[in-house]
Amino acid sequence: MEIFLYGVIFIFGTIIGSFLNVVIYRLHTGKSLNGRSHCMTCGKTLTWYELFPLVSYIFQGGKCRGCFAHIPSRYLFVELLTGLSYLTVWNIFAHDIFLLVVYFILVSVFILIVLYDIRHTIIPDELTSVVIIVAMVLVGYELMQGNEGILSTFAYRIGAGFIASFFFWGLWYISKGRWIGFGDAKLALPLGVIVGIGGIFSMIVLSFWIGAAVSLFLLGIERLLKGGKTNLHFLSTPLTIKSEVPFAPFLITGFLLVQFFHADIFNITYALFFS
Repeated sequence: MEIFLYGVIFIFGTIIGSFLNVVIYRLHTGKSLNGRSHCMTCGKTLTWYELFPLVSYIFQGGKCRGCFAHIPSRYLFVELLTGLSYLTVWNIFAHDIFLLVVYFILVSVFILIVLYDIRHTIIPDELTSVVIIVAMVLVGYELMQGNEGILSTFAYRIGAGFIASFFFWGLWYISKGRWIGFGDAKLALPLGVIVGIGGIFSMIVLSFWIGAAVSLFLLGIERLLKGGKTNLHFLSTPLTIKSEVPFAPFLITGFLLVQFFHADIFNITYALFFS
């Protein structure tokens, strides 16, 4: 029964991931989210059996059945990532249906932000606004569950958000946008509100650690590949130490490590260097 339930959650997540693919492709293009899905090369309207998450892509070999054009692997990746993300949320919050639904929404928005930032190096304000609303809902729910002073707890949470946002705003202001984007400063506000005072330092440090590690890894891959190019969309031009790398994926990863897995930078540092 438990395995069946996990399967249902995963399939549900892949279905949501299929919808997220539509949003990523059509957001800010003037196209309606209600329109029928179609091949971006030949324009063929997709039939119902071509729209099964994961399965259709695999059985079609990643190609359109009409013109045999290649379908970007991003579609498969987003569906798989959403399914796995929903399983993770289920494992953590299955005991509380309210938190379960809220975090389903939150990770869905995170996936949109990450993919959009990778494709366009920008974070849409409407997506950040959704994260802000979710943050306020989570804080309100936490206040209703606790016995601590409502005003003081709320003030600490809001203060944490502004501290995190101000830090990234300072980097943006000093560097005139070369080090960090203004969208990252705005996104840090609700993330700081959610993790609170005790989590913002770990979230920020982890995001930079992960960003540095991934950037160095990609630089290494690029040097090894012939011609200095990769097949990754955002690396269609050679990556250098001065290249603009989307930071939202790293900031969100740092947030998830702190919020979902209680990662603490001090404990990690001690384990790495002193144990």
